Amino acid sequence: MTAGRVVNSQSTDWCTPPKYVRAVKRFFGGEVALDPCSNEWSVVEAGTEFRLPERNGLQEEWTHHTIYVNPPYGADRERGTTIRDWLSKCAGANKCHRSEVLALIPVATNTRHWKEFIWGRATAVCFLYDTRLRFLVEGKDEGKGAPMACAMVYWGELYEGFADVFLKFGAVVDIRPLHGKAIGERTPLRQPELFGGT
Repeated sequence: MTAGRVVNSQSTDWCTPPKYVRAVKRFFGGEVALDPCSNEWSVVEAGTEFRLPERNGLQEEWTHHTIYVNPPYGADRERGTTIRDWLSKCAGANKCHRSEVLALIPVATNTRHWKEFIWGRATAVCFLYDTRLRFLVEGKDEGKGAPMACAMVYWGELYEGFADVFLKFGAVVDIRPLHGKAIGERTPLRQPELFGGT
């Protein structure tokens, strides 16, 4: 599955459903400055859009104040990239340019890309109530749901605003307390704690 990129000749572009585009724009104060993985059917209508093959969003600078990303979910074998590369750019744009960044991605909390670029780096996650999110397929509402749960991830300074806008769409979790923590490493429990002893 892709969003804004063609991975192979049989792939399709899966675009963000309008209700989420409206929420993203509301959170950003009315418009999106950059959509780095746009396509000809996108309804995001960002001020700046990067589209393959003309402009590869991973090779461009993300210096815009507000950025919305619906990245390709699969591997792009031609370019040797995965969703991990897109999430790295999201976290980097926030860290280096103080960009406010939202990304609509599959829930895969145990993966390396979540551990490296979301847990400990992002501000919040909205785990969407739509269990099978209906993307627009090449601009049309085909009535098919995504085969996985999805989340809206946020990197930025406006947690309260994010929670206010996205709480109606899912469970919003503030993950700022994880900043600076070693994510994915096990801390062994002492035996008495494990078995309830003293």
